[in-house]
Amino acid sequence: MSMYKPLILATALATLAACATVPQPLQGTYTDITSVAAQQGGTNAVQVRWGGQIIETKPGPHETCFYVLQHPLDSEARPKTASSNPETQGRFVACRAGFYDPEVFTSGRDITVTGVLQGSMPEKVGEYTYPYPHIEASVVYLWPERVVNPYPPGWYDPFWGPYWGPYWGPWGWGGYWGGYYPSRVIVVRPAPHGH
Repeated sequence: MSMYKPLILATALATLAACATVPQPLQGTYTDITSVAAQQGGTNAVQVRWGGQIIETKPGPHETCFYVLQHPLDSEARPKTASSNPETQGRFVACRAGFYDPEVFTSGRDITVTGVLQGSMPEKVGEYTYPYPHIEASVVYLWPERVVNPYPPGWYDPFWGPYWGPYWGPWGWGGYWGGYYPSRVIVVRPAPHGH
């Protein structure tokens, strides 16, 4: 029976992964285009859902603009991390009416926006004038921070711990030797509603 534990665990994890859904404010049908392709023009007034890491948040007198380094979105519409997918898809700027605090919407935070593509806004990046594709945002979704829990690197036996001890299995003492676990584990907290 103990040899089925890894199989049961894998099945449970696959089932949970299949249940991953896009948060309600980000659901919908959108044009599949990247910010790099949008810079070429001819894509104005299309609905997009883009995300990435905030570069800078600039509140203005009537709206706040978010400058974002675009990354591909995962199955929940959250930007993939640079470590899991180092590919970027360029930069974009999303502006929405109202005040959004730059101390909350800080550099490096994951954000997903939906809205209408409205041409581009030229802005300086160093000495270079960069044509930021501009989104008139209807939704600005700030994801909770990813929490890193450090674990020392090494081999861990899933059946050895405070509630498990070694056991004798069909493969000898210990039965199952687990696998190699990296030096850190990323845990994602559920997103708050209404952002």
